[in-house]
Amino acid sequence: MTVLHLVQHAEKKREPGDPGLTELGRRQAAATAEWARQAGVRALFSSPLRRARETAQPIAFRTGLLVREDVRLRERMNWDGDQSIEEFLAQWATAVRDRDFVTSSGESSRDIGERMRACLAELAGLAGSAGQPGPVAVVTHGGATVDLLRTLIGDRAVPAELMDQGVPSCAITTLDQLSVVEIASVSYLTSLPPSTA
Repeated sequence: MTVLHLVQHAEKKREPGDPGLTELGRRQAAATAEWARQAGVRALFSSPLRRARETAQPIAFRTGLLVREDVRLRERMNWDGDQSIEEFLAQWATAVRDRDFVTSSGESSRDIGERMRACLAELAGLAGSAGQPGPVAVVTHGGATVDLLRTLIGDRAVPAELMDQGVPSCAITTLDQLSVVEIASVSYLTSLPPSTA
């Protein structure tokens, strides 16, 4: 069995496109890197979006692991500035209410949940077949994580605050294979202020 820790990226700058981390986000990423070292993480995967890569880099440095990027770990939607933020947020909210609504990215919440499920099953298999016993860290995004949880455990079991407000920065959702063990834990970040982005 492979334990997978889905790491929500750290706090990002509120800019369109592919923003990097804020100063607080860099501190969150550093704290997450220390958590990953203590947890004995043995493999590290990341979304290719900058905020995820910048969260994964300190983990890689602290653990000595190579970051392997996987496009399947990308976010449900990414605001690129071509539409107003209000239009983007309205489309996001529609995707939360209706799992079959196809967003401008060309995927529905249901599609993304399945994409994440298939990706994580494959990554767990890769880590296991490579003889890397121990947990795997996967740096990804809040919308994609919530869509995965909705697929794995159903809407009623997903905490309402995650559906409404998003996943807190650097929150860790733990799976044993594809069985949910813990959702959006930030207990290791007690010395840092909470944030969602």
